[in-house]
Amino acid sequence: MGIRNAARAKRKGASAARKRPGAVTRHSSRVTRPIVVVEDDPFPRLIQVVLDPGTPAARLAAFSHFFAHEEPDFAGWCSRLRARLKRLHPARVRLVGDQAALLAAMPGARAVVTESLTVGKKEIAAAGKSLRVVQKYGTVLSIIDAAACRRARLRVLTLRRRVNISCAEHALALMLALARKIHETAGLISIEQLRAAGYSPTQYDGEHTANANWARIKGARNLFGTTIGLVGFGEIGREMALRAAAFGMRIVYTQRHRLGKAEEARYGATYAPLDALLAVADFVSLHLPLNDATRGIIGRRELALVKPGAILVNISRPPLVEREALLEALRAGRLGGFGLDPHYDAPGRADDPLLGLRNVIITPHLAGSPRFNALGDFEELLIGLDRALEG
Repeated sequence: MGIRNAARAKRKGASAARKRPGAVTRHSSRVTRPIVVVEDDPFPRLIQVVLDPGTPAARLAAFSHFFAHEEPDFAGWCSRLRARLKRLHPARVRLVGDQAALLAAMPGARAVVTESLTVGKKEIAAAGKSLRVVQKYGTVLSIIDAAACRRARLRVLTLRRRVNISCAEHALALMLALARKIHETAGLISIEQLRAAGYSPTQYDGEHTANANWARIKGARNLFGTTIGLVGFGEIGREMALRAAAFGMRIVYTQRHRLGKAEEARYGATYAPLDALLAVADFVSLHLPLNDATRGIIGRRELALVKPGAILVNISRPPLVEREALLEALRAGRLGGFGLDPHYDAPGRADDPLLGLRNVIITPHLAGSPRFNALGDFEELLIGLDRALEG
């Protein structure tokens, strides 16, 4: 009798496990794994690396190489994260590159992770009752039909990405360095150094005045009280707005679709068309994806509209700004400074003409660094998904 009861209980437990959403069930040697649909992009591919045992060896090796300088034990990091995932590992990860591929991949999916691809009624219907969670790789939910998700009783998760925060910090650092002339004056502490750099240092009469700026550095400026123009107001643009507000800057933004009044008030931002923004902004910061519509969005015509002496920063993609037009504007003094990350070429050349200009700072694709930003993002994302599948 005891043996029969034990066998009955074992069968009941196995049946319950099969019914639990997100459960990994085993039938002899066969394993049923949850399906996770992920928008195919360089960083989200890390989800495949962590979750899917079928990930190609070349991809595993590439990610190990990518993280090696800051996480030499990448395999160990993956193992430690997998051990914390109760329902999500192992999984079958379907990477999708466009909207049609997303729709085709949805049947049977337990979770979908999207950055720019839309999740709406069609995608939800295609998944059927298996879908439990929609994860936005970011915080702006304009591409997700929240009402349709509510009707389908789907969890919608967001992630405030550390990488986006880091990019905003880097853009602000470039602005500050250019405005305060830090890149031009760092390490120039002797009379000889300053004169060699073209400055006219002096000494002031301490009986009457302070000795501030004895190097006589001209043209330093504050961020406080100036206007920043944000071209693009997505994830990184909004992070920039938060930081610009803390510096006491007036915020003007432009993008394809104007925000609602409540959202504008949240960020203290005012909308303006691109031409009007360029005419009033003391600092212009670009935060756009690169596509056919945005390539060369800042060209000769736009640079001619820029407020004289304005500082331009581009931490998005270099081809947003026409290179030759940029060089002309810098040489003519139209622009007061230019900050760029990443460069037009990777790696670049030491004789690049941009490097010969004193009011230019270029860094080698550092804006999203350190790598621990990405590792932290995906650790938080995967643990959040795993918990959502438990509920």
